[in-house]
Amino acid sequence: MKRADHDLAFMLRYENIAWYENGAVRILDRRIYPAKTEFVTCRTHFEVAQAITDMVTQSCGPFTAAAAGMALAAHECEGRTEHEQLRYLKEAAYTISHARPTTVSRMERITGGCLAAAEIALREGRSVPDAITEHLIRTNDRRYDRVAQIAVHLVDKIPKDGKVLTQCFGETIVGMMLREAKGRGMALKLFCPETRPYFQGARLTATVCSEMGFDTTVITDNMPAYVMQREKIDVFTCAADAICLDGHVVNKIGTFQIAIAANYLGVPFYVTGVPDKGHPTGDSVRIELRDPDFVLQAMGVRTAAPGVKGYYPSFDVTPPSLITGIVTDLGVYDPQRLRDYLSVTDIGPYEMVI
Repeated sequence: MKRADHDLAFMLRYENIAWYENGAVRILDRRIYPAKTEFVTCRTHFEVAQAITDMVTQSCGPFTAAAAGMALAAHECEGRTEHEQLRYLKEAAYTISHARPTTVSRMERITGGCLAAAEIALREGRSVPDAITEHLIRTNDRRYDRVAQIAVHLVDKIPKDGKVLTQCFGETIVGMMLREAKGRGMALKLFCPETRPYFQGARLTATVCSEMGFDTTVITDNMPAYVMQREKIDVFTCAADAICLDGHVVNKIGTFQIAIAANYLGVPFYVTGVPDKGHPTGDSVRIELRDPDFVLQAMGVRTAAPGVKGYYPSFDVTPPSLITGIVTDLGVYDPQRLRDYLSVTDIGPYEMVI
C-alpha cells in the first residue's frame, strides 16, 4: 500500500522529519536546512524533548518527533514490569508534550495515542517500540490523507494560474496543496515571506515549493502589503498552531499583520486546519516567549548594537473578522461557526489534522 507521503518534497517524507530506529531518534535539523542536510540523533526521550524545545524541528515536525520520542522511551524501559513501563511512558509523554507551551494540547493527543498503542502491545506481548512506530506511520498516513482533502478545498479557492502568499511553514498542507495543484495542471506562483528570526519561509516553505516545481519568490517580512497590492496576490493562506473554537487563529508571529493588510486590500485569507477542542477562545492559548537575543541576529550574525534589547513572541492571534474561511477536510467553514465542524467530524481522540 502506497504511503500518504508519496510525491512530496524530501523534508515532508516521514523518515526525513523524525524517525525511531535501533534505540535512537533521528530528526532533520530544520535550523540549518537546506544549506545543510543534517540530522540530530537523540538517544533518550529527554533529548527528543530538548530538540523540540530548541527548534531542531518546527511546524508539524514536533508531532512526528513526539511519537518517535515515545517509541524511544518504550525502548528505554523495555524489560521492566508492565506497570513500570506504563508509568515510565506516562512520564515521558508529559515531558515530550510539554516541550513547547503553545502546542501542549495537540502534543498530548499525539503522546496519548502512543500510550494507547503501548497498552495494547503490552497486553498482547508485542514489542512496544515497534507498536508505537507502527502507530506513528498509521496516524501520519491518516493525517496526510486528511490534509490532502484540505488541499482539495483550498486549491478550489485558487485561480488556475494564481498567485499565492504564504506565511511561515505550513508543512504538510504546503506539500499537499502543491501536489493537488500539479495534478490539476495549475501553474501557481508562490510568494514566501522569510519569517524571521528562524527564516522558515525562506528556507523551508520556499524549498518545498521550488523542489515540487513551482515558481517561487522569497520576500522579506515587511513586504507582504506591497506584494499583495503590486503583484495582485489572489490568496493569502497559512496553517495554524491553534485554531480556537471562537475563530481566533494562533500562528507564527506576523500572521496578524499580514491578515490586516489582506483584509484592507481585499485579498481572501484562508487558514488550513481544524478547530482545537482544547482551546475554546483565543485567550486560552499561552503565547510562547523565546530568547529575545535571537532577534538581535540573523542566522548567527549579530545585527544589533551591544545594549539593544530584543523581544520575541513566537506567535500572534488573528481575530475571526480578518479570516475569510477555515479550510478543513470537510470543507470551508466560517471562522465563527467552527463548532459546526466538531458536530460532524469523525476524528478520533488521538488523531491530528494540521
